[in-house]
Amino acid sequence: MLDAMLSGLAQVLQWQTLGIMAIGMMIGFIVGILPGLGGAVTIALLLPFTFTMDPVQGLVLLLSMWIVTGTAGDITSVLFGIPGEATSAAAVLDGYPMTKKGMGGRALGNVLTSSGLGIIFGAVVLGLFITVIRPVVMLLGPPEFFMLVLLGLAFIVTLSGKNQAKGLAMVGFGLLLSYVGSDPSAGVPRFDFGQMYLWGGIELIPVVVGLFGGAEVLQLMLTRSSIASGSMKQTKLTGTMQGVSDAFRHWPALLRSSGIGVVVGMLPGLGGTVAQWISYGQARQTSKNPEMFGKGAVDGLVAAGATTTAKDAGSLIPTIAFGIPGGAATAVLLGGFLVLGVNPGQEMLTTKLDVTFSMVWTVILAGLLGVILALALVRPLAALTKISGTVLTPVLFMFLVIGAYTANNNWGDLFVMLGASALGVICLRYDWPRVPFLLALVLGPLLEQYLTLSNTLFADTWFTRPGVLIIAALVVVVVFFSIRSLLREKSRSEETGEPFRGTRTRAIRTIGKKK
Repeated sequence: MLDAMLSGLAQVLQWQTLGIMAIGMMIGFIVGILPGLGGAVTIALLLPFTFTMDPVQGLVLLLSMWIVTGTAGDITSVLFGIPGEATSAAAVLDGYPMTKKGMGGRALGNVLTSSGLGIIFGAVVLGLFITVIRPVVMLLGPPEFFMLVLLGLAFIVTLSGKNQAKGLAMVGFGLLLSYVGSDPSAGVPRFDFGQMYLWGGIELIPVVVGLFGGAEVLQLMLTRSSIASGSMKQTKLTGTMQGVSDAFRHWPALLRSSGIGVVVGMLPGLGGTVAQWISYGQARQTSKNPEMFGKGAVDGLVAAGATTTAKDAGSLIPTIAFGIPGGAATAVLLGGFLVLGVNPGQEMLTTKLDVTFSMVWTVILAGLLGVILALALVRPLAALTKISGTVLTPVLFMFLVIGAYTANNNWGDLFVMLGASALGVICLRYDWPRVPFLLALVLGPLLEQYLTLSNTLFADTWFTRPGVLIIAALVVVVVFFSIRSLLREKSRSEETGEPFRGTRTRAIRTIGKKK
């Protein structure tokens, strides 16, 4: 094992391999900043360039690009309120409000440092458990995955804050839209309204881009101000080190979020989108200042940043161990394994263990170097937030269009993005939570899929499986503590005489007030 670790490190540190890593990182940085492109698409585009490479160099190119994409995706989420990746959407909730308060540098220092520490945590777990994780994951079946989806939905109670009624309504709306498309068991179109585009369901990327980015761009356009309020001095472009300190100061939230990212990332089919909301929900649940979430909570941003990269390392575990991809990107990466002549499973855990550990070292080096590069660019990037909205809006809108269209190269996605933007505006204006809707939209198909498989394979007996019972107990615990927290906040508001209101996301109160 030690020989394989050292051999993998030696192969990665060769000059030619480091040069390939630098190329992959630059591509990943660009892809991460541009909303909607995604690491999975870029991995597919890079596969032809790996045909003539040896396995280590080919994997270094693909992995370095993919890892940096997750880190760079947080930049646009924090500075412009537009998720660079679907898995960076949680960083918008607290990072963008901090930017609008003139703390863009601090927010970037926070999320980027958390991202770097998250990838180190994930890589260490990957290296330690890559040879023993197979029997653990093999114990889980569709019933356990179904209960894990329910666990994700249970966190909606937390993410809805005090607006539980509105949150549940948004969950219902999200689940309804998630069932648009073909029935997975019968193959019959549902809610398609005669449109062939809807046979494949509602695409996630244009929804995320519009729901979070479109609404904020519209707000910026109508207010005709810059993203960050106040003078250039108030922007605190030198607050980067304070953000770095924030990440270390909130180390409990960082460790918990990294752990959640790794565990959820390694469960096939759930993916990073689910991981970020579970992580964000637990961060709010354990925070000393839960009322700040959605307004610029430092620990909420730490949780979002750490999960972004930790889940990538986690998703590599089932992919390497037995060829089951943990998400869309690792599904494409699995094709890269076969192109490079590397077979996942026993071969990667025995005869080609050095190649496996070269992947671990690549994850660590690319993650750390990507964070350093991003931190070096914090000042010019944060300065962009002082540009007038009339100048920035056309550029940001172009990014929205690119992000919505390039995911599937389908014009229908642009209409979905515009509809999601309108929904985001309504949510901001009338204080309806957007996250429960998005989470339900993501989890709805998985909920149906695993329930169907559970009933088909196990009939009624799957209710008594030990894993199902354990996860069911966790669901009950999450709901119990969420309701208890809600009752405490309500009691506190009655004692202080303050009205009991939902935690408001910054609404578009300036529409119509500024010319």
